[in-house]
Amino acid sequence: MMVVYSSLLLAVLVVGAPYWLVRMATSERYRAGLRERLGLVPAGLRAVAGQRVIWVHAVSVGEVMAATQLIRELKAALPGWVVAVSTTTETGQRLAKDRLAGSPVFYLPLDFKFAVRRYLQVLRPKMLVLMESELWPRLIEECATSGVPIAVVNARISDRSFPRYMRLRRLWRPFLEMISLFLAQSEETAERLVKIGALAERVRVTGNLKYDVRVGAESVLTEMLRSALPVGARVIVCGSTLDGEEKILLEAWPALLAKEPNAVMVLAPRHPDRFSAVASMITANNFRLVRASEFREENVGKLTTSAWKAGSIFLLDTIGDLASMYGLGSVAFVGGSLVPAGGHNPLEPAQFGVPVVMGPSFQNFRDVVETMRDANALRIVSAEDVGAELTKLLQDTDDAKALGERGRAVFDAQAGATARTVQLLLSLLEETSVTTR
Repeated sequence: MMVVYSSLLLAVLVVGAPYWLVRMATSERYRAGLRERLGLVPAGLRAVAGQRVIWVHAVSVGEVMAATQLIRELKAALPGWVVAVSTTTETGQRLAKDRLAGSPVFYLPLDFKFAVRRYLQVLRPKMLVLMESELWPRLIEECATSGVPIAVVNARISDRSFPRYMRLRRLWRPFLEMISLFLAQSEETAERLVKIGALAERVRVTGNLKYDVRVGAESVLTEMLRSALPVGARVIVCGSTLDGEEKILLEAWPALLAKEPNAVMVLAPRHPDRFSAVASMITANNFRLVRASEFREENVGKLTTSAWKAGSIFLLDTIGDLASMYGLGSVAFVGGSLVPAGGHNPLEPAQFGVPVVMGPSFQNFRDVVETMRDANALRIVSAEDVGAELTKLLQDTDDAKALGERGRAVFDAQAGATARTVQLLLSLLEETSVTTR
């Protein structure tokens, strides 16, 4: 089976080579980490050889955010241990390096035997922790063969991916049976895991780690922006937007400003390679553009920052500032939801008591969204109505405040998944150490 899998993976890479070569030639995003992905272990990672290591894999920004507190608590519980973190995306790399000082960060190698084995030979991890739904057959098999226990934490199986897993469950079952522990976000995911081949006695429901993602101190950029806002500014934070959503928001902007002239927008595209395109879109519509990267450079080290006018659009073209930036919001729109992409995490603004608006595509966070909807703690709107709903919440401050407070209450009530997860991971480590003595 692994021969077939590796052959198919190689075929996909060969057939797709022209496309990837063009993308690498035109975008730094696709060149990033190429040597590491091909199995060349970075020197910084070799420095941990011989130490007790836990390997955590988190794909991108969302998974890194969810893993941050988990990793901190693991390190606190295991003094002297190293938690090495791999990601798939460049943005995930940047955020992991920024948030997880002291943890080596690297790119996940391609799922070929030669690449995976090089990392295992260097790290010799005591445990592999996979975030959410990152199931790589070769990595799983190599760890299992080497006696490395594997845990999938914050596990979820989306509505979109579940039918595919079911069709291929006979192929997946042998790999799922190699995994020592599944810690699921919900009962529904736990049931789905068992249906596709996970051993029922190895599946636990611990809740969603993203309920424990709490922003500490404001980022420097958020502090700078707060001091530059016009008096009485009403801030709309539009986070993790995807292609097509910025157009909808910008088309609604003039009508919103006509009713709420003190409004300003913080617009945060999900993917860095779209920053310039979105900037051009803003200026083409004759809106006043302030780019976060330029604003920060111009004002760094100053006691007061340069103020800017109501009606401006602040393009958040930086990494790692969005979570903190939500705290400035009078209302928040969570992207990936007006286009069929499954949505992003509404808990990020909810933790600040900021009222949340999303579009109808929220499959990626369905459990979270449904919990918030049951508590009347967010609004789901169409593309045609998003501008009107944002305007309404800016004008009806009592409604907005009540909506935001209900969202914060949901966030607070669901906390605790991190502590439960850490305890079970420590138990798995203890069980494994006993059996290998």
